[in-house]
Amino acid sequence: MRFQLVNTNRATDCTGSLGFPDANQPPDAPVTAAFFAGLALGLALIVPIGAQNVFVFGQGVALGMPRALWAVAGAGLCDTLLIVLGATGASALLDSVPGLRPAMLAAGAAFLTYLGVKSLRAKAADLADETGAWSPLRTLRRTAAVSLLNPHAILDTVGVLGAAIAAQAAASRAVFAAGAVTASWAWFLLLASAATGLRRAMTKERRVWFDRASGLILLVFAAWLAYEFAHALL
Repeated sequence: MRFQLVNTNRATDCTGSLGFPDANQPPDAPVTAAFFAGLALGLALIVPIGAQNVFVFGQGVALGMPRALWAVAGAGLCDTLLIVLGATGASALLDSVPGLRPAMLAAGAAFLTYLGVKSLRAKAADLADETGAWSPLRTLRRTAAVSLLNPHAILDTVGVLGAAIAAQAAASRAVFAAGAVTASWAWFLLLASAATGLRRAMTKERRVWFDRASGLILLVFAAWLAYEFAHALL
C-alpha cells in the first residue's frame, strides 16, 4: 500500500509539472455552460418575429445569396455592438438620459413606416429595379437603421443581456457574451439562407405579395412604436 501511495503521488507530481490538468485545477465545464447559456438567451431574445427578422428575411428573398450576406453582416454587427455595450454597463446610460427613449421610439416608428409603405407599394417592375440598383453599402445602411432604430430591440439586447452578463462570474462574462453574439450571427445567417431557398420557388407575382405582407408587418411594428411614443409623452 505504501509503495502504491508513493507512486501515485509521484505520478500526480509529474503530470502537474508537464502541464496536464489535475483534480485540483478548476474544470472548463462552467465556462462551457456560460457559452451555451448565452447562446440560449440570445436565441430566446432574437428568434421571436420582429422588424429586424422581417427585414433580413426580406433581403434574402429579394437579393438571394451571397448578396443577402450584407444584411446578415449589418444585423450581426449591430447586435454585437449592442451586446458589447450591454456588457460594459450601457443600460444605466439609457435610463439616465431624459427624452432618449421617446426620441428612439419616434425615429423607429417613422423609419418602419417608410419601409412598410414602400413594401406595400411594391410592383414586379420595382423588384427588378431594386436588384439592379443593389449596393453593399445601401444594404448595410438600411439594415443598421432597422436594427438601431428599434428601441425595444436595444432595450432587450443592452438591458436584458447586459444584466445577464453582469450576473455571471467574472471569468465567464466574456464567454457568455460570445454565446449571445454567436446566436445572433447564426440566426441571421439561417434566416437569409432559408429566404434564399424560398426565393428560387417564387415568381415575381409571389414576391410582390410577399413584399406587401412584409410591409404590413412592418407597419404593425411602426404603429406599436408610435403608440409607445404617445404613451411615453403622457
